[in-house]
Amino acid sequence: MLYFAAKKEMSVDRNLYFIPASLTVEDIIHQVDSDPDEIPWVSGVPVKEQIHIEAYDPHWPALFEKLKGDIEQALGPVALRIEHVGSTAVPLLPAKPVIDIDVIVADASEEALYVPALEAIGYRLEVREPSWYQHRMLRQENPRVNLHVFSPDCPEAVRHILFRNWLRQHPEERERYAAIKYEAAIGVEDAGAYNRKKNAVVKAIYERLFKALGLVE
Repeated sequence: MLYFAAKKEMSVDRNLYFIPASLTVEDIIHQVDSDPDEIPWVSGVPVKEQIHIEAYDPHWPALFEKLKGDIEQALGPVALRIEHVGSTAVPLLPAKPVIDIDVIVADASEEALYVPALEAIGYRLEVREPSWYQHRMLRQENPRVNLHVFSPDCPEAVRHILFRNWLRQHPEERERYAAIKYEAAIGVEDAGAYNRKKNAVVKAIYERLFKALGLVE
């Protein structure tokens, strides 16, 4: 969970970070936890896989653009926005060779609006989390893609943009994040354990970017 002491007014450019008027500073800096009793896996717990960090691949942005075009063709106007997020979206940042994509739709809980169309182009619905921003995640194997679906008023999607842009603009933060990624990948067999090992560094980066953007004291 991310939680910081918020300022009462937002000083950042909402248009720059795709922040809807409905979201407050508190919404953005306070990440809610999912229901611990909720079982998010649609088809059972996924198989364990080795976490492997690779040097940045300059072909990742072009791959995203190809994937974006496929998604746009499949979903049409249902896809309100499609963003390249995660580490492969940050130039020079080492990453797992997995393209993370955020797709914003009018209502992420309405799976019929997008799941069949995405399944038709090779994606598989893997995660359903109604208690956590109505998040859905679809997976594709070749190339490896994690496609996250959120609604327009989702703070997590805003945080993804903030974090991505911050790392793009601050090489020293990118290097800090790269170091913990390599360390966190040692001896883990699933993304959950890997992410938990990164958590303290990620939280510290968020605190610095929130302060720099005037979101916290």
